[in-house]
Parts: sequence; C-alpha cells; structure tokens
Amino acid sequence: MKLTDSVQFLKGVGPKSVENFHKLGIFTVQDLLLYFPFRYEDFASRSVFELTDGEKATIIGTVVTPANVQYYGFKRNRLSFKIKEGEAVVAVSFFNQPYLADKVEVGKEIAVYGKWEQTKQQLMGMKVVAQVDDGLEPVYHLTAGMKQSQLVKVIHQVFESGLLSELPENLPEFLIEKYRLMNRQEAVLAMHFPEDMAAHKQALRRVKFEELFMFQLKLQALKNKEKSGRAGLQVIFEQEEIDKKISDLPFELTGGQSRALTEILDDMKSPYHMNRLLQGDVGSGKTVVASLSMYAACLANFQAAIMVPTEILARQHFANLQALFPELQISLLVSGLKAAERREILADLASGHTHMVVGTHALIQEGVDFYNLGLVITDEQHRFGVNQRKILREKGQNPDVLMMTATPIPRTLAITAFGDMDVSIIDELPKGRQPITTRWVKHEQFSEVLSWVKGEVANDSQVYFISPLIEESESLDLKNAEALFAELNDYFGLFAKIGLLHGKMKNDEKDQIMQEFKAKKLDVLVSTTVIEVGVDVPNATIMVIMDADRFGLSQLHQLRGRVGRGTKKSYAILVANPKSDSGKQRMKIMTETQNGFVLAEEDLKMRGSGEIFGLRQSGLPEFIAADLVNDYNILEVARQEAVEIFKKADEFPDLIAQVNVEGGFD
Repeated sequence: MKLTDSVQFLKGVGPKSVENFHKLGIFTVQDLLLYFPFRYEDFASRSVFELTDGEKATIIGTVVTPANVQYYGFKRNRLSFKIKEGEAVVAVSFFNQPYLADKVEVGKEIAVYGKWEQTKQQLMGMKVVAQVDDGLEPVYHLTAGMKQSQLVKVIHQVFESGLLSELPENLPEFLIEKYRLMNRQEAVLAMHFPEDMAAHKQALRRVKFEELFMFQLKLQALKNKEKSGRAGLQVIFEQEEIDKKISDLPFELTGGQSRALTEILDDMKSPYHMNRLLQGDVGSGKTVVASLSMYAACLANFQAAIMVPTEILARQHFANLQALFPELQISLLVSGLKAAERREILADLASGHTHMVVGTHALIQEGVDFYNLGLVITDEQHRFGVNQRKILREKGQNPDVLMMTATPIPRTLAITAFGDMDVSIIDELPKGRQPITTRWVKHEQFSEVLSWVKGEVANDSQVYFISPLIEESESLDLKNAEALFAELNDYFGLFAKIGLLHGKMKNDEKDQIMQEFKAKKLDVLVSTTVIEVGVDVPNATIMVIMDADRFGLSQLHQLRGRVGRGTKKSYAILVANPKSDSGKQRMKIMTETQNGFVLAEEDLKMRGSGEIFGLRQSGLPEFIAADLVNDYNILEVARQEAVEIFKKADEFPDLIAQVNVEGGFD
C-alpha cells in the first residue's frame, strides 16, 4: 500500500465508511495521516487531593463496595460503587452504563475516568480505563454515522503498517535546525498519539510553522509571477507636473501621504506590473493620493479608472476630481444614467476622449471598453468580490492595480490575504484634525442626548442620526429610519431642518439630500448605513448611532469617521442596550480607541479571521492547526523565511518547483 492509495483499501472501511471519510476531506491514506485531532482526553492518573471541582481526570483505586445498579424511569439507570484511593474513599457513579458492573470487583484495582464533584466527593464516571498508562487519547471531528473508536482504529492501522516512514519531509533541513522543530514524521505521530502534552506542544509548533511557511511560499510565488511572468506598463510622466499639482493643493500632504504616493509612482514608472494595497484609517487622506496617481497615468497618455461601492461616493469622487483637474475630461459611470448619456460616456471611453472615469459596478458591465487603460483603482476593495476586481483589470492590457481600503486590515491578515501585494500605509491624520470623543449611552438616556444635540445645532453644528433599518420590522425591535425621522421632526419642530436618506430612494433624490446637507440647508440627516463609506461633510460634527450594538466594530468605525473631518470638535454617540457580552465589549472598545488598526485587531480576535472583510472570497485558506490571530509570531517568521527562500531560489529548486506546481489561490 502507498500513501496515495484510497482509504477504501484499508481494512474495515466499507462503501458507507468511504463516503463518511470523503465528507471529512479524507480521500487517501496520506489525508488520513494528516487529519489531526482537535483535542485530547487525558487519561493519566491523578490523586483526588489534586483535583478541583468540575475537572476531568482518571482516578485509580481499589473497589471497596460491590456494584449496585438502580433502575428508574424508561431505560434509565445508575451504577454506583466506592473505591479507596490512598486515604480517600471516593463514590463513583455511571449513568446508563449497567454493563460496566462486570468490570467492578471488590478488592480489585480499577481506573475510572470522569468528572470530579468536589462537594459530594464523587466522580461522575465517563469511562473505565483499560490501561492505567493510556495517557492522552485523541478526539477527532466526526461526521454523522462515524464513531471515534472506528476512526482511531483505522488511524492505528496506518501507523502499524509502517507507511508513516514514506511521508516525505517538506521543510528545508536548515529551518528544522534553526527553529529546533520536530521532523515531519515525528510531528505527525505526536499529533495523533503524543506521549504527553509537552510532546504534543512541540508537534503542534512544527505543524503550525509548516502550514504558514508553505502558504507564505505560495504567496511569494504569486508575487514573483506577477512581477516576472506578466509584463507591466511603464508609465512615464513628468514629475514636475505632479509636484506642481501638489503645490496647488489647499493643504499640505502629510508624511504618510507623501510616502505612499512616492511608492505608488515608483511602481508605475517601473517596467513591472503594480499590484499594491493602499490602506489608511478613516479620514487619513487616501483619496488625494489615489487622485494624484490617476493624474500621473493621464500625463503618460493612459486612462485611469476608479471603482467605488456606492453611487453617493462615486459622485463625491467625481466632483473632487473635477475640481482638482479642470483641464482633464472626467466621466461618471453609474447605473442610473439615461441611455443617451451612457452611450456618450461609453463612446468617450472607447475613443480615449475621457481621461479619468469614476464608477460603481457599472464599470465592469458588458460594453464598457477603454482606449488605453493604464491604472485601475478599487476603493473599499473588500466590498467587491475577487471576480469583480478581475473583470475591471481585464478591461485594459494588464493595467497597474491599486486597491484602497479605509477598513484597516490587521498586519496579521495583510501579510496573509494580501501577501502577494505590496502594501502602502498612511499612518497619520491630516493636520488640524481633532480626536473624536465617543460616548456609549443607553436608550433610557436618549432624551438627554436630544437635549444636548439641540444645543450643538444652535451653535451651528450639523448632525447625523444613523438607524440600522429603513422601515419598521416586526421581528426586530430596532429604531428604524422612518420612525426616527418622524420622532426628530416632532422633537425639533421648526428649530431644525431634517432630511432622510436611505438606499431605497432614487439616485437623484439621494444626491439632492446629500447636496442639501453639504450646503448646510439641512441641520440633521437621518440615514441608514448608505453614508458609511467616504461621505465628506466637514461641518458635520456629531454622529448618533442608534442600536449601535447591531453593527460590527469596523462598520461603527467607518460611521464614526463621517465626523471629525474639519477642525471643529466632534462627537460620536452610541445608543445601545446590548444583551450579549460581545455587544457590550464592542461598545467599550469603541469608547476606548479611535485607532482603526487597533480596532481591526480587536475585531479579528472577536470574530475570527474567516469572517473579517469577506476574506473567504479573497482565497484565504482554512488552516488545520494554525490560527492567524494567536499564531502571529509564527506567521511573521514564516513570511520572512519564505521571502529569503525566493531570494536564493537557485538553492531550493525542488521546494520552489513544488510550490509552483501546487499553485496559488483563486
């Protein structure tokens, strides 16, 4: 038998069992070897004097009373007896296992595994341990119709066959020595049947490193392929023109903005294909960096496109670009255009008359063709699926790619999900920005919030009120936007002008409301999360979020980022009565920090890596043993070693070949 043989050839594995193995992702003998337990039962014996209440352990003692089985109810029974362990006499009970009475004989030694009840000085038996030195017993994830004993028996069979000796080592010898790792065969054996927890810990350390190292190798292979396998555009422009445009700005670029812009422009000038992620906190000024990058592409006679998730944001970008570059032809492509207007824009894009285009998903529809697309920017990139971003890239002849996000990605994930990209970070806010004071209040305090808001409106402040729902829901007792709008109209009367904004409105209605708020014709804007991303109204200084516990940390941070965009003191008020511990924790974290990267790390810890930023669609794999949050140090070391391996690729031809064959992630 070989490692590549199907599990169906193993003794005791019939057609039904094969189906169950396939459900667990086990197809070959090697798959079975690498299917590790998720925990262990420790059957090593302990003294009752060492145990704490509720602890599971094995106690060895001499049986001092005969087994007594009591029957009650339908098919229910209790087996009881006592054992003497040292100076202690311990009561032992098993429920619904009367057959164990045959193993209980007065005067004989017995080992019982169970849960210790301190107050009753009693062990609630779970298992009679056959051998006192059983030690750690593996526990595996199963599927319906499969038993632990069956899986363990088959795994034992593979080990007894000696096939483990055929499992090849896949880490370079120098890494095993450098980090004092178990070899692969030792680690696999100790993952299934460790001698003790220390051996298991060393095996787990090896397996985690192996997983993360192999993954980082694949990312480096993708990165190298991007740079060498595909010829990039060389965007040649006059730096003096860029510098002049920067000097004309009504503000000075921050150090972070200047650094990020330089990195992007250097990439564009190089003959390699740019594949870069620009991340920065809410309000850090990513848009102006992106705009200047688009300008560089246009100076080199290329077209530039930016795709954003909402029409409100598209219109805002469009207006900003027109103000920055009046000398260029800039188009707006969104879904609500009239047929004639859309035809004209498409013709201008195809002929090269249009230099820059801002759009939503409308940019990736059939019939949208470019004359000479040189730069593609995706704003809030996690809102778009992998395929959507790919379609936009394929509109040109391998254009440079820049992805932007204001949802800071923890470095843990940046070097994993985006490990095949170069990353630029804007890590400071523009001068003059004041920190936003965040308060968490209960619904019972809402009248006090309204009274305070009224005073702020009297001082010329503008206010957002955010609701999680548009209209009333019978199933959810939440403050909905329409009811909130009516309530605020009743409260403020003629004192304040109030607008309502939500996703079900027509595009021109939404645009009009937003323009009125920006022009200070409205004092208060009641909205759903349609304003979550990118909306910029410098005079808006208060953000009141109703039922704030219904939102995730990153979304709350995005919403809060709609205020504090001018020089005036700003506030975010979270109105919530969270019932869950995680809801309370989110409210507490929001009041303690404004740092988006800290929040992203906390979000990652609370929710787990798979859920963050839709990363499942980004091709992030599920690891068997590694955990991206808790194993960050191993991840970082694995990344550094993978980078070094590719720098010395000639020394590791087999390893590189293996990674290239296995390929990347879609």
